Amino acid sequence: MPSRQVKEAVDLARVGSGSGPLWGLESADLNATLLSWPPGHAIAEHSNSELDVVLILLQGSACVAVDGIDHHLTAEHLLLIPRGSVRCITAGSDGARYLSIHRRRGPLVPSFGPAR
Repeated sequence: MPSRQVKEAVDLARVGSGSGPLWGLESADLNATLLSWPPGHAIAEHSNSELDVVLILLQGSACVAVDGIDHHLTAEHLLLIPRGSVRCITAGSDGARYLSIHRRRGPLVPSFGPAR
């Protein structure tokens, strides 16, 4: 069996400041991204047909609408968003800092349509 090296533990409360993606970690199987948004910032409605996503709210609050149903999250809440769901995320009045975890995707491959 091949040897596996465990990476160091990460204190997410001490990682980065600012807004947007602050930190990320990947393995052969998983991706984890730490994101932070200021009060009222919204991620536009979108869908992901490939992967389930787990959101873990670490600080602040957020409303995560999944298929038209609002889920109000505060620190230490977890939400599983099934693949194919339409979702949007809006940071609460105190902003939102959360971890997004999902199975690692393959590389993006450009698609070429017919020449115009």
